[in-house]
Amino acid sequence: MRLTIVAVGLHVPDWAQTAYDDYAKRFPPELKVELKAVKTEPRGSKTVETLYAAERKRIEAAIARGTRIVVLDERGTNLTTKALAQRLKGWQLEGDDVALVIGGPDGLDPEFKAAAHERIRLSDLTLPHAMVRVLLIEQLYRAWSVNAGHPYHRE
Repeated sequence: MRLTIVAVGLHVPDWAQTAYDDYAKRFPPELKVELKAVKTEPRGSKTVETLYAAERKRIEAAIARGTRIVVLDERGTNLTTKALAQRLKGWQLEGDDVALVIGGPDGLDPEFKAAAHERIRLSDLTLPHAMVRVLLIEQLYRAWSVNAGHPYHRE
């Protein structure tokens, strides 16, 4: 199974990339995690619809056909760590590759969000995009560790 994190925005601070890389290397070979960063559409005087359309094209191009699409959305389903672990286990049992999509500064195209298989959220707080990447991969690693009986997660 492959987890692909598709994130709008090419540049993150070094601390965020270092943290992301640290968690990414912890995953076992049978659960590959890949980051695909896509370009943010330059804002200028473009309408939000134009921005959404351009970023949506880039996001869709980064996702392999047949992949389960899970978008991060402030109005998505709130999950506990154990609930995310159950989702991850289900995706693995189904053999689905999963793309977890992080939108840009203006979020994601509403039609893209509506067409996604799932919508989840990480927090009630508004988070910087670099932090979202780190929190997401950490939570995916934590979910894997719960399922593997690894002592990383404690309750």
